[in-house]
Amino acid sequence: MNHLDEQSINALRVLSADAIEKAKSGHPGLPLGCAPMAYELFAHQMKHNPASPDWFNRDRFILSAGHGSMLLYSLLYLFGYGKEGKPELTLSDLQNFRQLHSKCAGHPEYGHIAGIEATTGPLGAGMGMAVGMAIAEKHLAAEFNKEGFPVVDHYTFAIGGDGCMMEGISSEAFSLAGTLKLSKLIILYDSNRISIEGTTDLAFTENVQLRMQAFGFQTLEVEDGNDIDAIGKAIEAAKADRNRPSFITIHTQIGYGCPAKQGKASAHGEPLGAENVAAMKEFLHWENQEPFAVPEEVYAHYRELSMQHKAEEDAWKRLLEEYGKKYPAEAGRLQEFLDRDNQAKLDAIPDFWKKGEKPEATRSISGQVIQTIKDAIPTLIGGSADLAPSNKTHMDGVTDFSAEHPEGRNLHFGVREMAMSAIANGMLLHGGCTTYCATFFVFSDYTKPMARLASIMGIPQIFVFTHDSIGVGEDGPTHEPVEQLAMFRAMPNFHAYRPCDATEVQAAWYSALTSPRTPTAIILTRQNLTPMEGSSKEALRGGYILEDCEGLPQLILIASGSEVELAHHAAQVLQKEGIKVRVVSMPCMDLFEEQEEAYQEKVLPREVKKRVAIEALSPLGLDRYTGIDGATIGMTSFGASAPYKELFPYFGFTAEHIVEVAKGIL
Repeated sequence: MNHLDEQSINALRVLSADAIEKAKSGHPGLPLGCAPMAYELFAHQMKHNPASPDWFNRDRFILSAGHGSMLLYSLLYLFGYGKEGKPELTLSDLQNFRQLHSKCAGHPEYGHIAGIEATTGPLGAGMGMAVGMAIAEKHLAAEFNKEGFPVVDHYTFAIGGDGCMMEGISSEAFSLAGTLKLSKLIILYDSNRISIEGTTDLAFTENVQLRMQAFGFQTLEVEDGNDIDAIGKAIEAAKADRNRPSFITIHTQIGYGCPAKQGKASAHGEPLGAENVAAMKEFLHWENQEPFAVPEEVYAHYRELSMQHKAEEDAWKRLLEEYGKKYPAEAGRLQEFLDRDNQAKLDAIPDFWKKGEKPEATRSISGQVIQTIKDAIPTLIGGSADLAPSNKTHMDGVTDFSAEHPEGRNLHFGVREMAMSAIANGMLLHGGCTTYCATFFVFSDYTKPMARLASIMGIPQIFVFTHDSIGVGEDGPTHEPVEQLAMFRAMPNFHAYRPCDATEVQAAWYSALTSPRTPTAIILTRQNLTPMEGSSKEALRGGYILEDCEGLPQLILIASGSEVELAHHAAQVLQKEGIKVRVVSMPCMDLFEEQEEAYQEKVLPREVKKRVAIEALSPLGLDRYTGIDGATIGMTSFGASAPYKELFPYFGFTAEHIVEVAKGIL
């Protein structure tokens, strides 16, 4: 390592330590220990252009150990990351680390700064998303590359530590990555044998290398985390393996360079302290003790590296231009894949809004919608956590994605719900893919952390959740979701759609596929539901009047999914008794809340205070529509094991009970 490389690495350490010290908050241990591997990666091993951070054929990088965010911010600042040659980060941004409205949040947040490929922080999540990006690269390469024209040809790198390796999601994701032989995936493991509570010997003594070999990874090892030549050789060896993903264990010292802290758990998640920062700078032979001071020669070196990387994008653009001349149709399709304009494609499907003609389970109707859209939306790719026959998510006549057939669009995630969700997020973040993933609604508990990340990132991920209530029946309370719908409704920037028939299922898919930045859960029944005469495209507004009376109603019945039919039957009984009733279908409360106030008032007039909401799930949250003068009919316990036709009346989900409750409040 020459002096300039050493100074450039230490600049990352100094800026990170100074920013954390100024904020009196943060995690200095990782930036100090991982600075050499991050520098080597960005300076010499990764294909990227800081002046054009979104160019498609760049290598992707995810800091899975997101608590070390100052390392990433320091890298992006020194490399001058920004669009159209205008750096997005200034020194004052680093100095404002972890403060309100700062670009430099406590953990990396996608969309806040150019160069951040994914929001990370929950340990292991970045590993799952990295696997997703590698799947997307392999799929699109198989779809578009021609001999001599590797227009899709890039790597996905991720850095994570012991915590990422302990979290189960990483094992789920790596197991699938090895099976799929994702040779463009390279994991850098910051092995410092320290976690928050102390040495990893307390709870983590396994041989990680052997585990990764068992998953099907090439495993490499670097004994000295400060040896960038050895790190570089390991990355080059990883790139040379065309059949396996690679896992590089790099032995580091947490808090390296701070004599009082290095190698100790106290270096992980607290500022070093002013005296220790000063001692660190002396140890690193950093000449200027002033906070945030970086020599001009270091700035100049990073500028030179950035200019060198620009040539990589220029070369790809020339390749793409030649590709367009030789394969104009394919070049056009590639651009179409990257544009993600699904609305026009959906509107061109002549029978998309076909009305249901017979009682069917909404999971089956959803499966029919998938068959309808699979050709119109060639970017559609997804699958289930080993439940496709039950979730009805398999695209008929479409190849399965595998190591041998990466052109396939049916993904088999195996029984790995959390990794499945993270992988789908990574594919969507990569670009060129319209993704969906699926499981039983009760197991959405396993997907929740990654659904939450999709919401935070503002990416329109699609989750298909079937077997949506006590309608699951004989499998009993372990498989009957009760509280899950309330959980998803509580999440900001998330649409939870529970349709009652074919029209509403179509609306759910249409909304999900055209959503610009909001994830959608499509929540579907196992049992057959009768088509509702009044269902319409108004379901795109989240809630609408399904059936009405003349004039102002005395009572409003509000329901979603399988309970809409019950509300319909109850309304018929009440209307025969002279009670003026309106039935409101509320397939997506979240979307209804986004409508203008005048529309909400039209559907649910304030002056009509007698309201009953019915859902065979937790009633939590329904009181926002029923108020103190209304009532809710929902599940206040877990379900039971019995045929669903016995469970619904047992728990009070009948038209007769709705009528009884309604009369009780009138």
